Amino acid sequence: MLRRSQRPVSTRGLNRNHNHLLKRVFKNAATSACHSGPFKAGYDQRVARGMAPSLARLTIARQLAATTLAIWKRGEQFDPERKKQQAA
Repeated sequence: MLRRSQRPVSTRGLNRNHNHLLKRVFKNAATSACHSGPFKAGYDQRVARGMAPSLARLTIARQLAATTLAIWKRGEQFDPERKKQQAA
């Protein structure tokens, strides 16, 4: 007989009580970033390799969120040249 754990199934990514407004902000920012700016090259590369545009935008949204958190924690200004160096 198969026995299952009594723990609830864990979810990847955001949990059920995530901030919907903040999620929308990052997804809209990713849409803009995919058209111009330092994140455009990463988006174009992913799409050129066959990734679906919606998944490429989601990846950019996650990068924006991670970049925002890192900059916020360090108290720095965003430097687009640093992003270009990381892509190279």
